[in-house]
Amino acid sequence: MRWLRDPLLVVEGLTMRFGGLTAVRDLSFSVGRGAITALIGPNGAGKTTVFNCITGFYKPTSGLMALSTGGPIEPDAVAALTATSKRYACSDNKIGCEGLFLLERMPDFEITRRARVARTFQNIRLFPGMTVLENLIVAQHTTLMHASGWTVLGLLGSPVYKQAESAAVEVARYWLHRIDLMHRADDAAGALPYGDQRRLEIARAMCTDPVLLCLDEPAAGLNPRESAALNLLLRTIRDDHGTSILLIEHDMSVVMEISDHVIVLEHGVRISDGTPEHIRNDPKVIAAYLGVEDEEVEEAEAEVGL
Repeated sequence: MRWLRDPLLVVEGLTMRFGGLTAVRDLSFSVGRGAITALIGPNGAGKTTVFNCITGFYKPTSGLMALSTGGPIEPDAVAALTATSKRYACSDNKIGCEGLFLLERMPDFEITRRARVARTFQNIRLFPGMTVLENLIVAQHTTLMHASGWTVLGLLGSPVYKQAESAAVEVARYWLHRIDLMHRADDAAGALPYGDQRRLEIARAMCTDPVLLCLDEPAAGLNPRESAALNLLLRTIRDDHGTSILLIEHDMSVVMEISDHVIVLEHGVRISDGTPEHIRNDPKVIAAYLGVEDEEVEEAEAEVGL
């Protein structure tokens, strides 16, 4: 089990309260390096809240979220870092340097830039007035700004900036080929069909070179052909780039086909954790999705013809 042997992300005791409401309660799980992990559960289970904690949109009430962009996550190293006030253990200040990060201590922009975590949302958030190609180039703004010295060197035609700009265009073209949209490169992103916009948003996230790609319901609204194209893209990202993927998804055909590891939440609590085959046959999972108690599973299955 890759998520136990070589985790990229370890979440321990994650709790998120909003006043008197506990959205996530004492949640622990791991995301395997180079694996596809699905976070599933009925509506209101706390899945998006978990995403918001990992990506820095929420600061959790308590808990630890350790991510390593380099080697294995060593418990002793995590304990030593936790005992300090530091956010991360990193050899220098270079962008993308390898290290151990405590995500719960970091602002969202540092989680993206230093810990290399990228995210998409339930609602597509492309720049509709920009071209398809420009959407992928703008995702690389940190690299381009670094090349400009955070000044106007780009406007002045700095050779370093021109080289970085050329590299950014090549990265964008690479991903356009991957998602089969090179022929639409100069079209407005808002003019693309819905399924193409979904894939473009994922490609834009990949232009930031993440080690962890968080996808919030990427198959929502897709037809079977588009879902098949999505499955192929996500396998490519995992197999060819070694990028770990954590996704929230309600389309169980997508989850069961591409996931290496599935975690099931109900009312903010983990009720099951394992391979797709294990999850498919877990009575607690069946009960949660049918809205019945565990002991009523067989009766409910018979009623709906399962």
